[in-house]
Amino acid sequence: MAGSKHHKKTSVTDYLVRFIFITVGAILMGVALEIFLVPNQIIDGGITGISIVLSKITPVSLGLYIFLINLPFLFIGYKQIGKTFAISTLYGVAVMSVTTAFLHHVEPFTHEKILAVLYGGLLLGLGVGLVIRFGGALDGSEIVAILLSKKMRFPVGQIIMMINVFIFITAGFVFGADSAMYSIFTFYIAAKVMDIVVQGLDESKSVTIISSEYEEVSQAIMDRLGRGTTMIYAKGGYAKEETQMIYCVVTRLEVAKLKTIVQEIDAKAFISIQNVADVLGGNLEKKNIH
Repeated sequence: MAGSKHHKKTSVTDYLVRFIFITVGAILMGVALEIFLVPNQIIDGGITGISIVLSKITPVSLGLYIFLINLPFLFIGYKQIGKTFAISTLYGVAVMSVTTAFLHHVEPFTHEKILAVLYGGLLLGLGVGLVIRFGGALDGSEIVAILLSKKMRFPVGQIIMMINVFIFITAGFVFGADSAMYSIFTFYIAAKVMDIVVQGLDESKSVTIISSEYEEVSQAIMDRLGRGTTMIYAKGGYAKEETQMIYCVVTRLEVAKLKTIVQEIDAKAFISIQNVADVLGGNLEKKNIH
């Protein structure tokens, strides 16, 4: 599926890197579940959450439930999203299931609920984030959410949240209200960490600048920030004068310096700054600053 979109063949190194990071991510999630969360009756959302509840009320092991309940969703993912994604997810879920089986009888790291929430949430977010970043998923509910969002025009995050609220309420009946609350906190921490891992810490910002001194501003950004700029032809809506709009992408840490550079040249310049979820291609390497 990926091959039809671009002609660059995925190299062995790419596959190896993906394999390593999905393995690490899946193991981290298994550790988070068996060493921190499950022994303290804290559950994760999604299919993992359903599996924890089921393994509590039946003699079947957690790993087996995780694997079996995810299978039908993997099949849907294979049909709708593609082969590489489905294989990566199947592998990730298998590694996670085996990890939980191995760690099932290991003594939990802590019985302090707050510590379990913090450590468990952190490792969970790290694990799931790595797997998503390298092209898989660790939970069938993510696949359902991706497909439902296409049909219903709801953001993926909101659908996952709705699915999980239902699971956490169920968990409240099985494990008690305290556990449900701890689980919600864990899920929140995991979601935040997952976003950082998937989107990166050095979050990019796209900047649009409208200034009559566009030539000088553009040159100053390239010289003093080492960032490439793109000129976009523009026409004022009111006065109808023609101008050039400057567009560039900087990191979050460079925003303050960029504003200073622009305002030194043109105090009246219009600057619009947006968050960028991801940046691919183009020449984003920072040039040396004189």
